Amino acid sequence: MNTKYLCLIFGVIWCNSVLKAQRPQIKPVRKQSIHPRDKIKFFHLVMERLNEPISLRKGIDRDTAFSVPPEYHSDRFQTVDIVDRSGFPGSLQQVDIKRIKLPDIASPMKLDWKENFSIFLPAHRQYAAELVKIFMEMENVEDLLSASVYCRERINPYLFVYAMSVAITHRTDTLHLPLPSLAEVFPDKFMDRGIFSKARQEANIVPPGSRVPIEIPVDYTASNLDPEHRVAYFREDIGINLCHWYWHIIYPGQGPFPMNGTDRAGELFYYYHQQIMARYDFERLSNNLGRVERFIDWHKPIKEGYFPKLDNILASRVWPSRQANSKLQDINRKIDQFELDIQDLERWQDRLYDAIHRRAAIDDKGNTVPLTENTGMDILSHILQSTILSINQNYYGQLHNFGHLAISWIHDPDGRNLEGIGVMGDTAVSMRDPVFYRWHKYIDDIFQELQNMFPRYTAQQLDFPGVTISSVDVVSKGAPRNEFATFWQKSDIDLYRGLDFTPRGSVFARVTHLQHAPFKYIIEVNNDGPPRKGTLRIFMAPKYDERGVPMLFRDQKHLFIELDHFTVRMDPGCNKYERHSIESSVTVPSERTFSNLNSSDTRKEEGFAYCGCGWPQHMLIPKGTTEGFPAELFVMITDYNIDKVEQPPPEGCQQPFSYCGWRRRLFPDTRAMGYPFDRMPRAGVSTLQQFLTPNMKVVDVKIRFNKKVVASRYTI
Repeated sequence: MNTKYLCLIFGVIWCNSVLKAQRPQIKPVRKQSIHPRDKIKFFHLVMERLNEPISLRKGIDRDTAFSVPPEYHSDRFQTVDIVDRSGFPGSLQQVDIKRIKLPDIASPMKLDWKENFSIFLPAHRQYAAELVKIFMEMENVEDLLSASVYCRERINPYLFVYAMSVAITHRTDTLHLPLPSLAEVFPDKFMDRGIFSKARQEANIVPPGSRVPIEIPVDYTASNLDPEHRVAYFREDIGINLCHWYWHIIYPGQGPFPMNGTDRAGELFYYYHQQIMARYDFERLSNNLGRVERFIDWHKPIKEGYFPKLDNILASRVWPSRQANSKLQDINRKIDQFELDIQDLERWQDRLYDAIHRRAAIDDKGNTVPLTENTGMDILSHILQSTILSINQNYYGQLHNFGHLAISWIHDPDGRNLEGIGVMGDTAVSMRDPVFYRWHKYIDDIFQELQNMFPRYTAQQLDFPGVTISSVDVVSKGAPRNEFATFWQKSDIDLYRGLDFTPRGSVFARVTHLQHAPFKYIIEVNNDGPPRKGTLRIFMAPKYDERGVPMLFRDQKHLFIELDHFTVRMDPGCNKYERHSIESSVTVPSERTFSNLNSSDTRKEEGFAYCGCGWPQHMLIPKGTTEGFPAELFVMITDYNIDKVEQPPPEGCQQPFSYCGWRRRLFPDTRAMGYPFDRMPRAGVSTLQQFLTPNMKVVDVKIRFNKKVVASRYTI
């Protein structure tokens, strides 16, 4: 053969060998099939990167692949070869999706992919109820996973995640599966829209091990020229908004009866939102603001404006704003199948007050239903919310829900500008808006009208004979006795679940939030009788009003925030109890909100020990002031034999119950929620000291705020 050709051949072979050596080598992976009963742990991957096809590899390390029947893909992807060819060493978990009889989802599919979903809107609630019913009726976890994969690419993502979350929370076979944080699934609902371009840049350019958190400015929605912005750290706190969204997942208002018939669910709605209002007023007083003025006049302009600075990434548009001094108008949104006259709200309000003053409501058959001490708050709440358990929705209407909607569309009541719903229409973001608190102060006043009709507690009803609280102290880390210490802290949230079509690996956003130093209560109780059990109830309220004047009890009782609620055993004589702040019956750990930069992501795979709804631990104590905000800590012990509910405790995970109850259990206390502050005081009581009985104790405390900013507990 010609030497020239031999040299050419050997040259080509040499070049190919060099190029092959330089080309990234894709290592073969060992596929592992998953047993059907173990597929429960993959639901969080179905709710990841919802714009991406399900067949693309999932997980932070792309180590999981769903093997999906072609017909399960949306029409767009059924004829496209979707293969993730990126190579990763190690094993690949292959999740085989079983073929099932495909559910009829024609109705839920009517909600456009880019629309925001609202549980307050009747059409959307119906879509959600139908989808939840489909998921709830799946025979087992494997069928549920198949149904969710089929629906994922066809259903509006917000509706899909809502329905999946409700089903997972209420099915017996997924009851203890923690949900992925909504702030990770839809980060655009919770943080400054300006960070997402930076997050995508970080994900595409910087390898996972070298990425740095993207700082979110503290004051990105407004400046202190707006007095309401002083409490934006509370309204816009991610943990608080997540808690509100999750509460409405546990109590969805519409759907298969068992999930709506949860014990005292209506009363819980009242108490949870009453506590939100008490906490918000506490924060306002800490910032030299007056207590919330309730919404009272349907025709008076709403003086507060709100500019959320949030993106709706799916729709590629921003959330609408509300200008200051906007007025409510009749709503006629044909595209949303929704019409409302403001007169309807006024009419429903009058009918509710009539029922309260009669101490009886009228059901849909014309029968009289008494509003008693034991059931009245529960019945009234279902009427106000217009849940499936409302006794007469046609007559009493949907005051709470439609009030939210009237405010949500105040910027575009007839849809002429094609604007979407405002933040007041979404439970995940509604607490960001100052008007949320004015509206719920109005709703709470309706509940209080009924509470004030009930008989007042006598001193004998409040007392626990033979039991006295001799001392109460608070020991807070790094602070004087009976003083709480608060400060700012920076923490991180992993955005990877919500960043579609970007390289895998964590991308963190860093937020600044309120935090308190760990503390414990030291309580001494004297028992003059035999061994017995008691319930310790711990509350706190501001000592002075806006004018610096000591509060009258009738006002102060609305501002007591619950801090803890637990059972103790008392031996004869003196008993000493220590209770740490992290044990609170009110809160869930901060890890339910924030991420650990040092973790190997086992948290995301295995979930938390807490699977219930609860107030975020970092917001347990209000901000206070630099000079020390004066407050009163109230401790009461009650007779456990009266309080107790005979039932086994929840299994599998911890569920703080004070604000959310126990799923699939009775509320673990027979007393009225908020007891003993749920009724008007007995005759002759005008101050907290006059209200006390021997089984109660009040101690003066201070909440001292330090302006320092503590770095994240987790460092890179």
